[in-house]
Amino acid sequence: MRFDRFVGIDWSGAVGSRHPSVQVAMCAAGDAAPQLVLPPGGIWSRTGVLGWLTELSGDVLVGMDAGFGFAAVPPFLAPARTLWAEIDAACAADIDLGGHSFIAQRREAFWLGAADGPRHLRAHLRVTEQVYAASRLGTPTSNFVLLGASQVGKATLSAMRLLNRLDWPVWPFDPVPATGPLILEIYAQAFARMGGARGKLRDRSALDAVLVRLGSLPTPVAFPATFPDHVGDAMITAAGLRAIAGAPHWWAPPAMTPAIAATEGWTFGVA
Repeated sequence: MRFDRFVGIDWSGAVGSRHPSVQVAMCAAGDAAPQLVLPPGGIWSRTGVLGWLTELSGDVLVGMDAGFGFAAVPPFLAPARTLWAEIDAACAADIDLGGHSFIAQRREAFWLGAADGPRHLRAHLRVTEQVYAASRLGTPTSNFVLLGASQVGKATLSAMRLLNRLDWPVWPFDPVPATGPLILEIYAQAFARMGGARGKLRDRSALDAVLVRLGSLPTPVAFPATFPDHVGDAMITAAGLRAIAGAPHWWAPPAMTPAIAATEGWTFGVA
């Protein structure tokens, strides 16, 4: 394993420019507990995260809890990078990498409520989500669903805008470089399950138990006793990436064909 730092990002597609739900954690190779990374003022913007990432260098692996692709159904059949550029251009007027203008342009593709008809007719799952659902480890949500507490579609659109502007290789759309940074999509709850937990982590004792199962030391004494679940997601993502990045099978899921890798992408940690 060549990476020496691991970053977990819990993401958001919410309207606005200050997002308490966006959290960043980082750990180095070894077993030290991840540390939260806070911006000046204590609350991240999405463009602030983009700026922070562009200043990173070296062999860093970044996992973002957001979709990097859509299921390959009409009209989402083009290579992902083409789609990212289209979304970024369509949403040029949306503040802080928001994606709502694209939703308005492609309204017929998304599900925003009962007026759109039966949810399942638009809730297409990518192959990576189908594989995860078949594992019975969790229940993934379609990136086309834009309503409900578990919706991930809006975060997917804003993540795609970030990827379009970040001059980094993105797995699996690009080959893994021999050196330098790499960013990929993760599902924080998959790492929680690897660490023996179900549901969200909001207290230190539960988080520490998962961290230890992932090969990390517990959080330091100064870490708060309770915290929002977004903090827990970022922490376990950083530790989870460090725990599995050296295992080759995570990088070559059997169901990930070259066509899927170029269009839908894949969630690292699902195989």
